[in-house]
Amino acid sequence: MLGRMLQWATNLFPFWVLLGGVAAMFRPTWFTWFHGQGIVWGLAVIMLGMGITLSVDDFKRVLTMPRAVLLGVGAQFVIMPFLGWSIARLLSLDTAFAVGLILVSCCPGGTASNVVSYLARANVALSVLMTMCSTFAAVILTPVLTKWLAGAYVPVDAWQLFLQTVKVVLAPVLLGLALHHATPRLVRAVLPVAPLVSVAVIVLICASIIGKQVDSIRESGLTLLTAVLLLHVGGFLLGHCLARAFGYDELIRRTVSIEVGMQNSGLGAVLAQKGFPALPAAATPSAISATFHSIIGSFLAGVWRLRPPRAGGVAPETPPAEAPAAAARTQD
Repeated sequence: MLGRMLQWATNLFPFWVLLGGVAAMFRPTWFTWFHGQGIVWGLAVIMLGMGITLSVDDFKRVLTMPRAVLLGVGAQFVIMPFLGWSIARLLSLDTAFAVGLILVSCCPGGTASNVVSYLARANVALSVLMTMCSTFAAVILTPVLTKWLAGAYVPVDAWQLFLQTVKVVLAPVLLGLALHHATPRLVRAVLPVAPLVSVAVIVLICASIIGKQVDSIRESGLTLLTAVLLLHVGGFLLGHCLARAFGYDELIRRTVSIEVGMQNSGLGAVLAQKGFPALPAAATPSAISATFHSIIGSFLAGVWRLRPPRAGGVAPETPPAEAPAAAARTQD
């Protein structure tokens, strides 16, 4: 019973993020106490939670479906950064918002995509692997792409972004991976509550940033909201189209769409605060991003759940027995 309640509360993450964002617009002080190093440690806890769900076998599974994983990770770091840069230029965003939009577009896929893939009846095992691989690739690609695309707006210290990414992504994930094998009993005890803790921390991070930037959000209004909405709608749409162009079946198209369209917005917020201290508003697109991609992803999951995928296209590389295990791990 308790497990089902925790699972139910976790699956409502889009509602919690939206509720936190709306509350922060009217009662900023409820959330602005959560700031600075608290946000950094909060993201580290989220990534640690991801790490304890991983095992060495997960890395071996990448070898069983390399083409699909490569497609998803490649699309993540090609489609989204291009969209972020293009939208910032097209809408002539203010410097801080442009840098923030580009930064979040250069981030890896978020772990929430695994839950959405489960709800959408997509390929959960593939989603988990794509998230894992894009997270590790982000240690190099996020700083490099951000410097390349956002460098026209402000000087970008790629080395500082790299160090911050190692600190809040790589180190916690590797620690979680080690704990998965070294302390299996502890991990089994923690796993049921870990996803809900991650949701709570994401809500706090996003609401805190929105609360601090209420005035700038109200001033930018429709322009900023449109920019973030276009980023994620474009990611979901182009991810699906790309998988279709490569001949994959509907199951994998949905998975790639979700993985590309959903970003690790918490990472974007932390990197914006640490990498661009002179531009406090740069973290705002990440906070709005968390709300938008959660809502869009959940909407698609609801639609796709009612429409079972039809057979056809390239056969999935995933062994059928792998998907239930990945789904169970995602929901724990």
